[in-house]
Amino acid sequence: MGNQQKVTDARPVGPHVHHAFTARLIGDPNGFGTVILMSIGTIDELLSHPRRLVTMRTVHNFRDLGGYPTGSNEVTRWGLLFRADGLQRLQGDDLEVVRALGLRTVVDLRSQTELDERGSFPRHELEVEFAHHPIVDRTWDQEDDVIGDRTDHDFLVHAYTVMLAEGARRFGEAIEQLAKPGALPAVFHCAAGKDRTGLLAALLLGALGVPREVILGDYGLTRDGMVRMRAWAEQEFPEMVERMAETPSAYFAALPEALGEVLDGVVARHGSIRELVRAIGVSDDALASLGAQLLQPLT
Repeated sequence: MGNQQKVTDARPVGPHVHHAFTARLIGDPNGFGTVILMSIGTIDELLSHPRRLVTMRTVHNFRDLGGYPTGSNEVTRWGLLFRADGLQRLQGDDLEVVRALGLRTVVDLRSQTELDERGSFPRHELEVEFAHHPIVDRTWDQEDDVIGDRTDHDFLVHAYTVMLAEGARRFGEAIEQLAKPGALPAVFHCAAGKDRTGLLAALLLGALGVPREVILGDYGLTRDGMVRMRAWAEQEFPEMVERMAETPSAYFAALPEALGEVLDGVVARHGSIRELVRAIGVSDDALASLGAQLLQPLT
């Protein structure tokens, strides 16, 4: 691997910014771990890996969290941890796609009201351990004037900060669920796979030592998922498209720079994402279990 000395840029990036991962970043001041000497391609290549997106007709943001490097010469394993949007829509051939993944656990982050009104994972078709860990009791559309005069960016920073604070214990419980022996392969999801799911993915990846720019790039992939969802709705549910047209744009926005601002605040207060995860109730044993199951040496 030679004497490569290029240092990665630690600024917020989206999924289409090119930064090579042939670098060694020591003592990352942002508390997101270190990027070690490696040669696994650009962030674009990591995010667009053929295994990243699990393509389906009725679910639009189902993604594998494998293949992401950490600061300890390791990489997340493929096929063990997935993030997704509304799995209650699964039907037909999509059920067979999910069956082939061999899932053992499904963690649903939606509210009880969402489950009552829209249904849940089709356990009558696929046998899994179903765990309901609602992050919030009321979704944004149930709140009065939740956006106010905020921009999309400012709204997401505010909303994610509040969600992390008020849902801290619940995020911790979801992580503990995923860390249980035999829980993997697993998928966690909410409605769009963007906000609740995006925050949990950031906590998990950050706790494992995945660098900031990769976490934000992974989050940014949800923008493509939202495009796929809208295209599907235009064909299958025109009335859904009409409702979306009347919905504030912030509800559909996936802005990596907004998540980055929130995570920077976490690091400023706690020192690292891993320390926040400890603070919200995740045990060292659970973190060790996640690392043992999800990480493998980078070769």
